Amino acid sequence: MDRTDFVAATLRNPVNATIAQALHAMALPDAWIVAGCLTQTVWNGLTGRPIGYGVNDYDIFYFDPDTSWEAEDAVIRALRARLSGCEATIEIRNQARVHLWYPVKHGLPYPPLTCSSDGIDRFLTVNTQVGIRPSADGHDVYAPKGFDDIAGMIVRPNRTANFSAANYAAKAARWKTLWPEIRVIAPDD
Repeated sequence: MDRTDFVAATLRNPVNATIAQALHAMALPDAWIVAGCLTQTVWNGLTGRPIGYGVNDYDIFYFDPDTSWEAEDAVIRALRARLSGCEATIEIRNQARVHLWYPVKHGLPYPPLTCSSDGIDRFLTVNTQVGIRPSADGHDVYAPKGFDDIAGMIVRPNRTANFSAANYAAKAARWKTLWPEIRVIAPDD
């Protein structure tokens, strides 16, 4: 799987395609569709399942130096209004403010980020370290570890400062139930 194949596979999901259009129209700073909604859409294509099967939510990252909750809430409301026709759970987070709430919520360190791709780099699994966004000539893709784990349906831990073996195990177990074809690599391997 290459970049072109990945974008085409993810945009077969009409929710991803609609979100991409909304991000383009809103021109949010450093905005990306990220993580499981992309990987799971590809898995569904590979396994012949309905394209939105098992997708729990659609994550959008953006980066705005205004770390106030009021600013983030305004973006959440505006994007949700634009996507009101989407029958999906959409999670929008300003990556500039994650360090303010993550340690309290998860009990793990989370140093401040400098851009949205820093947040992608900190995902629990390698296969979800991906993002797409509309660009002038199609779509930008951020995939620092490539697409092999996605195409191979492999789930492996991404060891970062905020890695949690318990959270990884819970996520992998949920995915294994939905996509029994995946191969889960234990966090200690």
